[in-house]
Amino acid sequence: MSITNEQASLKGLLRTEEPIIETFPNQFPLQYYTHVITTDEFTSMCPKTGHPDFATVRIIYIAHERCMELKSLKLYFHDYRNKGIFYENLVNMILEDVVVACDPHRVRVEVRMKGRGGLNSVVAAERVKTPDAKFC
Repeated sequence: MSITNEQASLKGLLRTEEPIIETFPNQFPLQYYTHVITTDEFTSMCPKTGHPDFATVRIIYIAHERCMELKSLKLYFHDYRNKGIFYENLVNMILEDVVVACDPHRVRVEVRMKGRGGLNSVVAAERVKTPDAKFC
């Protein structure tokens, strides 16, 4: 089944504007250390039903030259509140946006969706730029 760009945009499959995740210089770029950022207040919309989806999002990353600024990340998450998006698209969009923002040595994004209809989902995606960078 083929869909138009307008339908894809409404379903959260295409980005309509660039997200802004601000960064700052990593003061220890030669040291591998792990950042773990978690929010349990993430919300988006089901693209099929329009019902709200609630999730815990966890980003684990090893910074390279830039670190993510947390207030801008919080505002970035807020942009999803009224967006209809499938879980798989959500986790991969967040991953891509983190990579674009700070180009980390390694990053993993986990989305734990709250149960609806008796089903719980956990979707995760990972990107490794520097193979010897292991999470602490």
